[in-house]
Amino acid sequence: MEVALREVRDSDLPVFFRQLNDPVALWMAAFTPEDPADRTAFDAHWERLRAAPGADARTVLVDGDVVGTAAVYGEPGEREVTYWVDRTHWGRGVATAALRALLAEIAERPLYARAAADNAGSRRVLEKCGFAQTARARGFAQARGQEIEEVVLVLKA
Repeated sequence: MEVALREVRDSDLPVFFRQLNDPVALWMAAFTPEDPADRTAFDAHWERLRAAPGADARTVLVDGDVVGTAAVYGEPGEREVTYWVDRTHWGRGVATAALRALLAEIAERPLYARAAADNAGSRRVLEKCGFAQTARARGFAQARGQEIEEVVLVLKA
């Protein structure tokens, strides 16, 4: 299995949209758009992300197939990582490999990440890539319709 990153292409967006509307993945990610099925809002989000200064978004490929996204975004000194991998690839090391590849491209540190406290898989990916938990917070999780606990992690120099 070969995991690689490349620039996001317009042809990737329908795949990302389908992945974002997987109810199991939505629940696990927790902190999602208010209405993941709103294609207009989805397209506007990706247009903003791709145009934002300092945002670095990549398509995650496995053996040449689009399976997700990995990105760094935000203001200098507060930039966060985010990633999404199609559920059919969970538990195979894809997210870890993709995040490691992204971190190799982005030299800036510190970088931050957030995950639902009960999302052990995502927390494990972040920890394997060198992130350490620094705080816990509570936030409204759109996908769950309630406030939940989240962990805040940091990758230092």
